[in-house]
Amino acid sequence: MEDHPLEVGEDATTFFQPRGMVFVTMLWVIALVWVWCVAVYLGVRAALGTYPSGADIPWIAEMLLIAPVVTASLVLLVAWNRLGWLKSSVLGIDFGATGRHGVHMPWDAIASVGLRRWGPFTELVITPSSLDAVTELPGPGRKPRMLHRAGHPAFVVDVGLMSPGPDVLLAELHRRIPSRV
Repeated sequence: MEDHPLEVGEDATTFFQPRGMVFVTMLWVIALVWVWCVAVYLGVRAALGTYPSGADIPWIAEMLLIAPVVTASLVLLVAWNRLGWLKSSVLGIDFGATGRHGVHMPWDAIASVGLRRWGPFTELVITPSSLDAVTELPGPGRKPRMLHRAGHPAFVVDVGLMSPGPDVLLAELHRRIPSRV
């Protein structure tokens, strides 16, 4: 996260993804997918006439309990210092999606902002009025995440797990740019 020093009288709000919340959410999603995969595997084995025995119970329990925790831990370890963030200040908005370069955009360069999806998968879509006013911040990661809405490029930031939540983020953006939220 690019950290600009606050100026005198500047009010800034920082939004970030707490690592613990990201880990628990990833753990539950991975665990649900993993349980489904193990159930399909056991169903295919049963359809082929090979039924699990008592000796398979520890292996199945291991697969259901250990694999999701290890997988979620490895994913979080890779993304440790690159989780999504957003800073709203009088200078504009700075943001970075998970694993992506940060972006700075002054308030007058924002054409519109909005939320899409729901829950932990909520995304903030920021459409600039012109890409010329957008500054890509240096740092690790890939290019900023973009999509095209109505023929215009827009930036996407995952905000579903940010603290404070997406509703507070939208209220903050509405406070800064009420006509474009």
